[in-house]
Amino acid sequence: MENQTISFYFNLTMFMKIGHYRYLAFVFCLLIYSFIVFANGVVIVVIARESALHQPMYIFIAFLSFNALYGSTAFFPRFLMDLLSDTHLISRLACFTQIYVIYTYGLYELTILCVMAYDRFVAVCHPLHYSRKINSKVVCILGCTAWVFPACSLSIYMSNVVRLQLCGNKIYKIYCASWNVVLLACDQSSVNSIASTMGTIIFTFLPFSFILYTYLRIVLACWKQTSKVRRKVLQSCLPHVVSFAVYSLTLFTDTALSRQNLKGVNPFVAVVLAMEFIIIPPVTNPLVYGLKLPEIRRKILKKLKPPKFT
Repeated sequence: MENQTISFYFNLTMFMKIGHYRYLAFVFCLLIYSFIVFANGVVIVVIARESALHQPMYIFIAFLSFNALYGSTAFFPRFLMDLLSDTHLISRLACFTQIYVIYTYGLYELTILCVMAYDRFVAVCHPLHYSRKINSKVVCILGCTAWVFPACSLSIYMSNVVRLQLCGNKIYKIYCASWNVVLLACDQSSVNSIASTMGTIIFTFLPFSFILYTYLRIVLACWKQTSKVRRKVLQSCLPHVVSFAVYSLTLFTDTALSRQNLKGVNPFVAVVLAMEFIIIPPVTNPLVYGLKLPEIRRKILKKLKPPKFT
C-alpha cells in the first residue's frame, strides 16, 4: 500500500506545520483570491468593452490580467481546500498539471512583458512608424508568440519530468513545484540534466536582456526631450517597469528559496514565502495599471460609479 501511494500520489507536507494558522490563512487567502479575480476581471471587461482602449498597449495589459486569472486559478482553489483538509495527497496527474499551469503562468508573464517592452520602445523611439510597426497583424503575431512559445517549451520539459522514476512522494511545499519533484528522482544524474533544462527555460537570458535594453533605449531617447515629453513617457512606461521589477523580484526570491531548506523557518513565514510568486504580480498589476494609466482609471471609475436615481 505504501509503494502504491508513492507511485500514484504526492504528499504536500508543508501543510502539516501550519496547524491552527490554517483557518486564518484560509480567510486571508480567500480574500486575496477574490480581489485578484475581481480586479483583473474588471480590467479585462473594461478593455474589452471600451473601443477607445482597443489599442496594442491596452490589449497587452488585458493579456497580463488574463494570465493572472489563469495562474491564480491553478493555485488557489486547491490550496484553499488543502487548508481545511487533514490529508494533503495530490495525484500525479493533478500535480503535473498544476506544475505545467503555474510554470506556464510564470513564462507567460515574462513573454507578455517582453511584448509590452517592445511596444513602448517603438512608441517612444519610433513614434512616426508606430502605426506601421505595431499594426493589428503584428499584434496578433506577438500575442500568439507570447502564448505559444512558453506552452511548447514547458510541454517538452514536462515530458521529461513525467517519465522520471521517483523514490519518494513527500514535497515540502504548499503546491507542486518542478524542482521538488525532480529531487525525488531515483537517478540523481537526471536531476542535473533536467535542472539545467529548467534553468534555460525559466531563466531565459534573452527576454530579460531584451526588456532591460528596450527601457534603457527609452530612457536615453527621453533624455533629449522636453520635460513635458518626459512626463508623458514616464506616465505610460512606469507601470510596465514596476510590473517587470515586481515579477523579477518575486521570481528570483521564489527560485532562491526553493533551493533552501525551509523546514526550520516559521511555518506561517514559509507559507507566505512560497506564495509570493503566485500572489504578488496578480495583485499589483491591476492596481498599477488601473491607478497609473489615466485612460484605464477613468473608464474603470466610470464603470464602477453607482447610477444616479432621479
